[in-house]
Amino acid sequence: MNFVEVNGTSLRYELSGEGPTTLVLVHEMGGTLDSWDQALPAFTNSRRVLRYDCRGAGMSQKVKGAVTWDQQADDLKGLLDALGITGKVALAGMAVGAAICVHFAVRYPDRAAGLVLHGPATGASPDRKQASVDRAAAVEAGGMASVVDASLALSYPKVVQYNPKVYAEFRARWLGNDPESFAATNRMLANEDITPELAKIACPTLVTAGRHDPLRPPSAIEPLAKMIPGAQFLELNSGHFAAVQTPGIMAQAIHYFFHAMGQ
Repeated sequence: MNFVEVNGTSLRYELSGEGPTTLVLVHEMGGTLDSWDQALPAFTNSRRVLRYDCRGAGMSQKVKGAVTWDQQADDLKGLLDALGITGKVALAGMAVGAAICVHFAVRYPDRAAGLVLHGPATGASPDRKQASVDRAAAVEAGGMASVVDASLALSYPKVVQYNPKVYAEFRARWLGNDPESFAATNRMLANEDITPELAKIACPTLVTAGRHDPLRPPSAIEPLAKMIPGAQFLELNSGHFAAVQTPGIMAQAIHYFFHAMGQ
C-alpha cells in the first residue's frame, strides 16, 4: 500500500508489473483501485500498471465541499509526475473513471497514448440531473446505506451477479464510501458536463458498453463513441462495473486494443 501527496491531496496507489509501457486503470464512482483486482493479472506480464484511489475514494483524501473534473485530471498528472512516469500512458476507466480519462486526454494530450472507456459518465443527461442531485442529498442525510439497494439494482443487477461472494464484497466495499465525497462526485456529474470534450480526443480510443447496464446502455454509449474521431465501439456481455462483474471480458478488450497499438 502506497501513498503520495499531489495536487493538494493524498492519494493511495499501486504500481505493479513490468514492461516498456504503462497502463493506468481508473475506477468508477463509488469504487476503489480494488475494482480492478480480478482483471489485473491479464496486464502485468507485459506492462507496468498503475491503479489509484481517486480523490475522495477508498483510502485517498476525502473531499470537503466540491470536486471538479480539472482536479481529478490534475491528480492523475501529479501522480504520474511524482512516480517519474514520463511520456504517454494508456488509460482505461469505468463510468466516472472513464470520464476522468477523457478529461485527462484532452487536458494533457501529450500524456495520453490511447483510451479504453467503459460506459463513460461524462455528465448527467437533462432527465437525470435532478436524480444525481437528489442522490447526493440522500447520502449526506442518511449515509450510503440509504441508497445502496436502489443504486446497485441498476448498476449491479442480478443478471450479472455471477459470483455471490464477489457481489457481497463489492456491496460491502461500496457501503464504506465517504458520503460527503460520494455526494460531491454526484454533484460534479450534474454540474459539469464534459461530453463536448469527446470530439477533442486525439488518441486511439475504444468505447465499450455493457449489454446488461441499464444506467448507461449501448444505445446511450454508442452515440458518444461516434463523437470521438476514429473511435471504435464494442458491446460487451457485461454490466456497468465490467471489471468487477466480468473481469475476463473487460481485460480482454483492454489488452487486445492496447496490444494492437504497441501499448
